Amino acid sequence: MSAPDELLAIRAAELYYQERKTQDEVGAILGLTRWKVGRLITQARDAGIVRIEIVHPRARRLQLERELRDASASRGGRRLHDAIVVSSAGVHHRDELADRVAGAAADYLTALRPVPRSLGISWGRTLQRVAEALAPGWSSGTDVVQINGGVSLNQRAGMAAATAATIAQKGRGATTLLPSPAILERVETKRAIEADRVVAEMLDQARRANVHLFSAGAVDADSVHVASGYLTPAEISELLAKGAVGDVLGRYIDADGHIVDPALDARTMGLTLDELREVPRGIAVLSGADKHAVASAIVSSGLASVLITDEETARHVLAR
Repeated sequence: MSAPDELLAIRAAELYYQERKTQDEVGAILGLTRWKVGRLITQARDAGIVRIEIVHPRARRLQLERELRDASASRGGRRLHDAIVVSSAGVHHRDELADRVAGAAADYLTALRPVPRSLGISWGRTLQRVAEALAPGWSSGTDVVQINGGVSLNQRAGMAAATAATIAQKGRGATTLLPSPAILERVETKRAIEADRVVAEMLDQARRANVHLFSAGAVDADSVHVASGYLTPAEISELLAKGAVGDVLGRYIDADGHIVDPALDARTMGLTLDELREVPRGIAVLSGADKHAVASAIVSSGLASVLITDEETARHVLAR
């Protein structure tokens, strides 16, 4: 676009968008035909002179969604079949952003077709928000099964069970709970629990679920695993020193999606990461700056086929 045309496009855009003139009125002011005004307005958008932004909390960033899908396809391995990116516009607190992303996840689940007959879920603050955001009757009969242990004895007691029960109740389905802590103190104890016939059947149900919904945790003292008593702040520091960027199903991974502490992983109850990679539809839901690194690891290592997140996290994933 030549300099005179650029100036004309700017003026046409100002009159059309800021002064709310019709294209006929803009043409009369500038001495141009309606067709010429329409072309100038289009050129202004294409050149980046005009930026149209939808700021409603449920507004999505469609361009970022396309870029995420395309980028994951070009990297090889398991690709993202879908991406949902919500706007960060007007957000003043990370809890507000987390609520927006959880709401988007609830909308995504509700719109899934065919409706999943069985849903495998992890637990934690994010999944609790998703459960709260789901409307009663979001499904006509979806059974929910836990895919990792969540029994604890302190302030987080009951979170995992309550999350699964809420999602199942609102979806008019049954709940199958995995009666085990997320992380056991001894590997022998974990193997004994896994060998139990009832627990083994529950894990098989978790593997066979049509859809898996999970989040990821950051590696810091605010981790739900610290709050639940599974890990100490000192152990979190050790995981950081080993290169951990976050946890998925209680399994701590590095930037490439590899387990950083095999001994800890051997004591962790639930689906393995290799099993998670094999599920038909694995939906990762996460938001906030503290989840940027683990979000990148999830996408680059093929742990999810669907990513639901905020726009800043999406940009971080694309940059990596």
